[in-house]
Order: sequence, then C-alpha cells, then structure tokens
Amino acid sequence: MKFCQKCAEPDTRPDCIFDEEGICLPCRYAETIDEIDWASRRQEIAEIAEWGKQHSKSGYDCIIGVSGGKDSHRQSLYARDELGLKPLLVSCAYPPDQQTERGAANLANLVDLGFDTIVVGPAPKNWKALMRHGFLKFGNWCKSTELALYASVPRIAVAYNIPLIFLGENPALSWGSAGGSLDGNANRMKYNNTLKGGDIKPLLEAQGIEEKDLYWYRYPSDEEMERTNLRLVYLGYYIRDFNDYVNSRIAIEHGMQIREGQDAIPEDMGQINNFDALDDDFIHVNQMLKYFKFGFGKVTEQVSGAIRNGMMTREEGLELVRKYDGKCADRYIKAFCNYIEVSEDLFWEVTESYRNLDLWERDDLGNWQLKYKIQ
Repeated sequence: MKFCQKCAEPDTRPDCIFDEEGICLPCRYAETIDEIDWASRRQEIAEIAEWGKQHSKSGYDCIIGVSGGKDSHRQSLYARDELGLKPLLVSCAYPPDQQTERGAANLANLVDLGFDTIVVGPAPKNWKALMRHGFLKFGNWCKSTELALYASVPRIAVAYNIPLIFLGENPALSWGSAGGSLDGNANRMKYNNTLKGGDIKPLLEAQGIEEKDLYWYRYPSDEEMERTNLRLVYLGYYIRDFNDYVNSRIAIEHGMQIREGQDAIPEDMGQINNFDALDDDFIHVNQMLKYFKFGFGKVTEQVSGAIRNGMMTREEGLELVRKYDGKCADRYIKAFCNYIEVSEDLFWEVTESYRNLDLWERDDLGNWQLKYKIQ
C-alpha cells in the first residue's frame, strides 16, 4: 500500500492511477487548473446546453439527479441561473426509515428554490432486502442502492424524452477512480468500479426478489442509450471552482441544512466535514467497511480534496486521517443492524470476514493495525 506524495490518496483505490513519481491523477489534474482554458470550456458547456434545448421533446432542457446535498444545489442553480436551462430534478430517495429528517428538508429546499422535481421511491421492503443481501453476500450494502440512485435518472430521461443528463464531479479527476472518462463525457459512468456496467444479476440472488422488482435498479443498456440519444455530462468538469467547499458554501447560502451537534462529531462519523452525507447515516457504516477492505475511508478523500485546494497542508491532513479515518459510532452500527434485521454479532462476523489481511495485522495486544502507515 502506497500513498500519493502530495495528498493522502492510497493506491488501493480500485482503478486508481498513479504516475511514475507516485502522484495520483487528481493531484496532477489540480496542478493544471490555472492552465486550463476555462473560457473554452464555458463555451463547450453552453453548446451542450443548447443541444439539450434542441433535442428535448418535453418542457425540460435537461435532467439532474439530486439528493438535496451540496452538489445537487450547485448543479441545479448553475444549470438554471448560469446556463439558462429549465432542468427537471430527479431524486431516488431513501425509504423513510433510512432517510434523515435533514435529508428530507434539503430535498424540500430544492423544491422551494423553484425546481420541478420527481422523487422515485423504490419499494422499501425490496430496498431493505437488497441492502441486507448486499451486506451479507458482498460486505457492501450499497451494491443495490447505488444502482438505483444512478439508474433511476436515465430511466426518467428515457420516459420523458429528455436526452441531456447532468452529473456532478468526474470521479477520475475528483478522487482518482478512473472508471469513466477524463473529460466531461459521462456516458460510460456505469462502468466504474461500483456500478459494474449496471449488472443486476447479483441482486436477483436476494431472497424474495424477482426481476420485475428491479425496474429502478436496471440501468439502460448501451443500445438503449444510443437509440434514445442519451447524453450524460459531468457538469463539474466545466466549472473551475466545482469542489466540496465552494459547492457547500453556495448550497448553505441557499438554505441547505448541515450536520450539527451529535450528528457532526468526526470521531463518530469517520469524516471531518459537516456538509457531507446529509441524507443518510448508514453511509458511516459503509465507509468503515471500505476502510477494512481498502485501508482508507472518507477522511482520506476529504483531506485529499482540502490539500489540493490549498486549505490544509499534507501533514495536517495526514494527522486527521490517522485520527478519524474508518471510525463509526456504535449508535450508527446498531441503527443499521436494526434496519436490515441482523444481530450485532452477525454484523461483526460479516464485517471482519471482509477485512483485507494484505493490509491489516494484529499488534502485540491483539488489536488490528494497518501494516502500511501513511507518512
């Protein structure tokens, strides 16, 4: 396990790219920010926006997938107020037992800002069964939910004849998972590490789940996307200051609620930002699982972005990684176990079975420690 010499990114991230000097792709991209012809990119996104207007067969110029968080607010406001588009917002919302009140309020805030919004709500019983299956079989409860979150947007686009879809950050340039493209083209986003091309076969193994239950989890095929002329675009690629800090500031100025009090303790959340993961608390469990598998969690991503934006030094960031990465409070674990209906003993049995022994070892006291210390 090696780490980027400029930020905190490890080479254990699936599909990551490091150069011969040990620098990750997002850091190399960040070095070029001042050299990019942003006027040219602004012209390109304006042309894409015009394409959306010309090719839509409804009253909407584009679709934006939203959760109600910082990126959702930034994209929606930019598309409407900067590009002059009329967007339709599409949210695949968590079931009531999973979605936080804060998340519901933030989605409502987007509506209050004047946007037409469609909320997709896959059947909670099936949603829970799929989450449980994903956790028990793959150590990843998000295996099904990510498919629904991403597939529901192009599903609506096909149904409403709105071919232009805006996504937020390019995952390759933002955090190094080069599963899609190195520009603004997001049409192959479904082939990144987590979505696996939109394959639903693993979901059919879940108890009580039939193919007819998976409409919102089924990403359109490449052929269907081509036939319906779908065009997916990473909007963040065209905006110079599209990052967590600017996006959150703009979103907060427009009414987005952030984490506060007990819900904003870094050691409990395994993250340092109070403006991330606002609509769901189970994400903290998922980040802990990722830490066991790959040796890094949410704090690594957050400090790496902060380092690239000049908001902290690498040493300051590494200290935060050592202190908070992979943490998850018992109350979040208990809530997750209650939701998917497993005992805490079974939870830890499954979780420990996915601990990557290439990365972890026990110390003299029997406690787990990463073999490779970030430095």
